[in-house]
Amino acid sequence: MPNMDDKIKVYGFRRNRDLYLMMLPFLILFFVFVVLPVFASMVISFTDFNLLQFPRFVGFSNYRRLFLNDDIFITAVKNTFVIAVITGPIGYLLAFLMAWLINELPARIRAVLTIIFYAPSISGNVYLIFTIIFSSDPYGYLNAKLLEWGIIDSPILWLQDTQYMLPVVVLVSLWMSLGFGFLAFVAGLQTIDKTQYEAGEIDGIRNRWQELWYITLPNMRPQLMFGAIMSITSALGVGDITVALTGFPSPQYGAHTIANHLMDYGSIRMEMGYASGIAVVLFGMMVLTNMLFQKFIKRVGT
Repeated sequence: MPNMDDKIKVYGFRRNRDLYLMMLPFLILFFVFVVLPVFASMVISFTDFNLLQFPRFVGFSNYRRLFLNDDIFITAVKNTFVIAVITGPIGYLLAFLMAWLINELPARIRAVLTIIFYAPSISGNVYLIFTIIFSSDPYGYLNAKLLEWGIIDSPILWLQDTQYMLPVVVLVSLWMSLGFGFLAFVAGLQTIDKTQYEAGEIDGIRNRWQELWYITLPNMRPQLMFGAIMSITSALGVGDITVALTGFPSPQYGAHTIANHLMDYGSIRMEMGYASGIAVVLFGMMVLTNMLFQKFIKRVGT
């Protein structure tokens, strides 16, 4: 005979049946367009597949080639790591700091500044303005000013010289990443019960930093996690910005990223097995980084 726990579960399912039915279209779409492609990439990564012939199983050959024989991929990993380490944490912290400061302002000013700060994230290819700022001819905004002030004698090839292109990509990526978690942080700050701050003051919280650590951040764990996921995926998946600024491929692969490498083999060379291996590695990096962020966020306020 079914025990009491089983009866409770069956009763709970029947009571919420309509809610599950409402979620069903989303779950189907999520499975078809997210879960299924991930598993398909994992399977295809163990094959030699070029879209013309039937996939041929090759085991770990793609991964051995990727890590042992593909020097460009290693360069892409290094560039991606540099971009992610700088734009991920710094963009995340700056977005939260700006949200925290803006939240203290009056409602009308807060609304205007929120739109201004979030605008780069919803403006599509707005980062193309940097191709004018960092243009390599004397008429580029930055070169023109540096020549006018006598700091340089000839124009600098900002987007062609390997010495400068990666720092420029990092700068633009950082600017673009600020808005990803910003809106979630603003919303999270708005939902915190103000009486908690009064209770905290009675319990011995003496300054704003203690208030932030023991009250604000613990109440914002869902928003912090969302912002972390957005920062991780955008930092590790950067590719469009490098193509727009430095071309594809970038000179001497100076700004080549994992996403660019995936684009090369998946969209141009049509080596789908190898491209799937690159995608699986990138996905694994995102999952691992996300797990580390989760452990850190769980310790907030302790």
